[in-house]
Amino acid sequence: MEISSHSSSLVELPQPPPSRRGGWRAIMFIIGNETFEKLASMSLISNIQVYLKKDYNLGGVYVVNVFNIWSGSSNFTGIVGAFLADAYLGKFLTLLFGSIASFLGMATITLTAGVPSFRPSACEADQSNCPQPQSWQMAILFAGLGMLSIGAGGIRPCNVSFGADQFDTSKKKGRQQLATFFNWWYFSFTVALVVALTAVVYIQSNISWVIGFAIPTACLAFSIAIFLIGYNNYIFVKPQGSIFADMVKVAVAACKKRNVTIEPGCEYPFYDPRTESDHPSAVELPHTDRYKFLDKAAIITDPSELDNHGVAMNGWRLCSRQTVEQMKCLVSALPVWASGIVFFIMMEQRSTFGMLQALQTNNSIGSSHFKIPPAWVTLVPMLALAAWIFIYECIYIPLASEITKKDKRLTLKQRFSTGLVLSVLSMLVSGFVEKKRRDSALKHGSFVSPYSLAVLIPQFAISGLAEAFSAVALLEFLTTQMPESMRTVAGAVFFLGLAIAAYLSSLLITIIQKVTAKTDETPWLGDRDLNKNKLDLYYYVVSGLGVVNFFYFFFFASKYVINNTSDKGKSEVQLESLDAYGSRDSSKDEEKAVGIA
Repeated sequence: MEISSHSSSLVELPQPPPSRRGGWRAIMFIIGNETFEKLASMSLISNIQVYLKKDYNLGGVYVVNVFNIWSGSSNFTGIVGAFLADAYLGKFLTLLFGSIASFLGMATITLTAGVPSFRPSACEADQSNCPQPQSWQMAILFAGLGMLSIGAGGIRPCNVSFGADQFDTSKKKGRQQLATFFNWWYFSFTVALVVALTAVVYIQSNISWVIGFAIPTACLAFSIAIFLIGYNNYIFVKPQGSIFADMVKVAVAACKKRNVTIEPGCEYPFYDPRTESDHPSAVELPHTDRYKFLDKAAIITDPSELDNHGVAMNGWRLCSRQTVEQMKCLVSALPVWASGIVFFIMMEQRSTFGMLQALQTNNSIGSSHFKIPPAWVTLVPMLALAAWIFIYECIYIPLASEITKKDKRLTLKQRFSTGLVLSVLSMLVSGFVEKKRRDSALKHGSFVSPYSLAVLIPQFAISGLAEAFSAVALLEFLTTQMPESMRTVAGAVFFLGLAIAAYLSSLLITIIQKVTAKTDETPWLGDRDLNKNKLDLYYYVVSGLGVVNFFYFFFFASKYVINNTSDKGKSEVQLESLDAYGSRDSSKDEEKAVGIA
């Protein structure tokens, strides 16, 4: 990443004394902050659709679209948060502002539950003409959700990386401590998730929405307090400039020089300053002949583009060759990433329409008065994912390696393809189960189907397995596809895919709702009562989209996944092979570009 004038921080923090900063003293406060924040956010994410449908009397499609847009916005703001943290604010202030925004958002949602006038009048679940919320009531709700999205944008990209900053990874002890930190971070995340999806969700669904929302609000207040108490223990890494800006500069510079052609043996050299990095894992990327259009951003067409010290005068017209190669790594990941977006669209159905199915399924246990909160079905995919990871890592790999005397890990292609197949199967099972559930409810003339909530377990479990294969493989691919200096970009691109999938899912739902309302006697989507719709046909359309995505990946995108077959413990994925994209010139001094088209 190029270091330029934009790398200076806009906000200078008073630094704590240099002694005894970082390490586990700091991590205690960071993990405490993360635990309470995740408990708060997950308890809302898992149950917000139930709240909107029951207390705001909103129709199924409207609820799903609100959830998708909010979810997409929360993932998209993470990119903005990462940019601000890297270029201007630093991770500490970005985390602090994000936590405060989340607290204000959660407090607003709590007010909507606690003040009756902030919601429409109550309505029975099977009643068709329910009073709808007024515009100002929805404005208050959307203000709360908007603040939560802004908060997520500050917290998600910075929490783990701020914790990693507390260790000196140039030493073996620091690297070991960092690995332990990741384990404890995931443990705290899991504990918060279980508490949120069991205790807090049960309180929200069966006791009181006010108390159920007040608990996560209090948790966010605790998380801010814990984070500030640990201030004097933190190591602060100053903002060094955002690599996102560098990627944009490459695209802009290449467009400005679009009339330049690249040919061997020309008189103009590439701008290739020495890379300055103290990171032990920093690697200089070799020049490749792929995506030659981007090389134009590094062509020195006029000596005036450099100052007296040989540094680029305008980063928006001239970029280093190294930055251009980083951009090429990002472009090479896009075909697989695009397939991941379609996969995430299918996973979105689980947390949207799958939840609406749970609302109209019998959630009683035997003759007892205990009712299972519908949001508890979201535990099923998590348990399926955890079970597969345990079987794969602790049973399959050791046993297969012992028998064959080789590393028998599944390749990224195998895992991603398997996840795509399972995602299609999940949609087919969802459609089959929904048809049975609806027919049973109509036969008995009831709003809630007599079928037990357990009938939804297969579709949720299969989707969890699909996520264990494809989502994990995609994150690994993006991380290993890019050099060490671009690992933050890999995470941002992953979450951007989630955001786009949420928006596209909302668009798909709107299109199908409008089309079927005109062409079919019974619209597939749209009513508060799923028994009056044909959700199963919608599931089959989405599964068809998944089939197309599978063939797209199998015949095209999979070519961008290069497997490393060596036994040296390296990553499965290498940067694109030179055979596929051209060989590297052995003499960097002879690399030239010319031209006026």
